[in-house]
Amino acid sequence: MKLHMLWALALIMLLSCDNDDDTNNNSNPIPESQFPCINGMAGAYPCSGFDLMSHVPIENLGGSGSQGNDSWGWTDPDTGKEYALVCTSTNSAFLDITDAANPLLLGTLPTTTDVSIWRDLKVYNNHAFIVSEAPGHGMQVFDLTRLRNVSNPPQTFTADAIYNGFGSAHNIVINETSGFAYAVGSDTFDGGPHFVNIQNPTSPVAAGGYADDAYAHDAQVITYNGPDTDYTGREILIGSNENEVVIVDVTDKQNPTQISNIDYSNIGYTHQGWFTEDLTYFLLGDELDEINFGSNSRTLVFDFTDLDNPVYHMEYLGPTAAIDHNGYVVGNTFYIANYTAGIRAVDISNIASGVMVETGFIDTFPENDNTAFSGAWNIYPFFNSGNIIVSDIEGGMFIVRPTE
Repeated sequence: MKLHMLWALALIMLLSCDNDDDTNNNSNPIPESQFPCINGMAGAYPCSGFDLMSHVPIENLGGSGSQGNDSWGWTDPDTGKEYALVCTSTNSAFLDITDAANPLLLGTLPTTTDVSIWRDLKVYNNHAFIVSEAPGHGMQVFDLTRLRNVSNPPQTFTADAIYNGFGSAHNIVINETSGFAYAVGSDTFDGGPHFVNIQNPTSPVAAGGYADDAYAHDAQVITYNGPDTDYTGREILIGSNENEVVIVDVTDKQNPTQISNIDYSNIGYTHQGWFTEDLTYFLLGDELDEINFGSNSRTLVFDFTDLDNPVYHMEYLGPTAAIDHNGYVVGNTFYIANYTAGIRAVDISNIASGVMVETGFIDTFPENDNTAFSGAWNIYPFFNSGNIIVSDIEGGMFIVRPTE
């Protein structure tokens, strides 16, 4: 059974399938703005070392009854403006967040087919590529440069192209260096990565796939330039595959080859991971270990100095029992979307010595820090401005930044 299946069925029963009237309801609550972290609170949200720049409720983004899920960001190379791309159960929402205290919803792109609590997007060459577990959804392609000149926002957009090489997919990964997208958890290749050439973004072309390992829940794909010189210049996929981490050479799309794999103790659900910037360590989140084994939030760290022989390095336990979801590395900081515990920032500058230390947080789900599937789903910490998007299941979109 897929991850979350039991709670997902319950949530889906609560969602309305009518997307026509609610998406652009301008009577929704006015966004909250600019709450510095003072005495442990940023407005209504517990914090340490993070300020809340603004908050846009989920009703503004996806309509009444919608749920938030994934998110990503885009910086316009011509204007330098920053945009938040936020997925909901009904659509994808596009916001100009250049003025982080006053985000502007420019419009939404409705789901291709049905409502789904799983929607995911990534960006390549000024285009967004969007997948969903909604049956028959395919991959939507949206030209982000259309956001430059939106009159009378919010608008309801249409896709610039739809790729139908698969129907449903859990997630999408893009290697911006090579111009290939990888749909994972799709209804093709036994759930393994489905390769798509997106070098011409509005004319995506099927390029093969890989079905030799378990269902691929998430992945990171890079053109490798790390410490293992045997693979310099190769396109390497690191798959988080439910019960193991796999390392696959996908340079030759017609002949992808597993390099190695590794598991670990107390596997709940091998969920998502990210390289350190020097490509030495891979930081992995397991989504069900807190539930199954009663631990606090746990990050597994592997030494990937030798891709043929990955080695377990250490584990980091967070301060709560909240479930960790998606995590990303920027410099010496590991940012984690930690469900009911919000966004957490962890210093990894001494990771080689087995030391990781939390340096800050802002809790977008202030009700509790329970071991439950509520709160912060994803974060996007890659804007040059230092602003960070948090997409929250119940809360919508938060823009936060480290306290200066």
